[in-house]
Amino acid sequence: MVLDHRGGYLETARLWMGAVVNPVYVVVQAPFDFWNWLTGSFADRARLRAENEQLTEELRVARIKLLQFDSLNEENRRLRAIRQASGGVAERTLIAEIIRVDMDPFRQRVRIDKGADDGVFRGQPIVDAFGVVGQVVQVDKYTSTLILISDTQHAIPVQVNRNGIRSIAVGTGEVDRLRLPYLTIESDVRAGDLLVSSGLDDIFPAGYPVAIVTRVERDPNETFALVEAKPLAQLDRDREVLLLWTDELAPQGSSPVQEPSPASQESSPPPAPSPAPQPSPERGASPPAASRSAPQSAPPQTRAPDPAPAVPQA
Repeated sequence: MVLDHRGGYLETARLWMGAVVNPVYVVVQAPFDFWNWLTGSFADRARLRAENEQLTEELRVARIKLLQFDSLNEENRRLRAIRQASGGVAERTLIAEIIRVDMDPFRQRVRIDKGADDGVFRGQPIVDAFGVVGQVVQVDKYTSTLILISDTQHAIPVQVNRNGIRSIAVGTGEVDRLRLPYLTIESDVRAGDLLVSSGLDDIFPAGYPVAIVTRVERDPNETFALVEAKPLAQLDRDREVLLLWTDELAPQGSSPVQEPSPASQESSPPPAPSPAPQPSPERGASPPAASRSAPQSAPPQTRAPDPAPAVPQA
């Protein structure tokens, strides 16, 4: 033992003895190794299965969030496009979301989530980032109904952007087709011409894109040409539309227009001349004379200030 400890003379013998005893160790350890492998195999499978389920759930959640992000990104892009397209078109704008589509195949109408509480009024123009969509036909407290330019009951005055020819675009009941039935065969209209709103109806802003001419047919035996156009607005794909206020007093325009007429009647210059000519009609029933004097009374109306003071004196 001293020699082995000091000089390592028995190292070779120890190696050979270990080689001989090694099979005994292998045989004795084999059951324990097998058991550990078996339990570890099932444990690894269960752990891998749990990890797989967890990763699958996380992937599903991530995909849903990604889809929501893509949807929000697309919505943001559409809203930015609408805002950019509406720049300088109106004094005030409001984005509305389409919440319902009319299922009647003969009616091109939709419903939005803005109503009277938001200042929406009947006849208000509606556009999107690409062109004219339609106008409001019914207003409720919280919602409104729009008629699209493709509806058969809708017409919009337009003009050819290339040469300024004016006409009227009428809906056909199809979202991708409009008709221009009032263009003669001599009209300078070609396929590809851009149609813009003329603004002569005092509803839609002038110069906003409406449609592109897609078909022009001229029959020498007919007076009017067959002209069709495709709307530029995405009538079948829009989720958001833009409400326009070209003038803040537009919804109240009818009341002030009616007020001056009674005011002019209340100013009583017409009543003042009416008592004045009463002595003249006393000569008898001479309505023709009165009617003939009516055109001559126009210049005297400029002298209304003279009878006007007479009225306050009364």
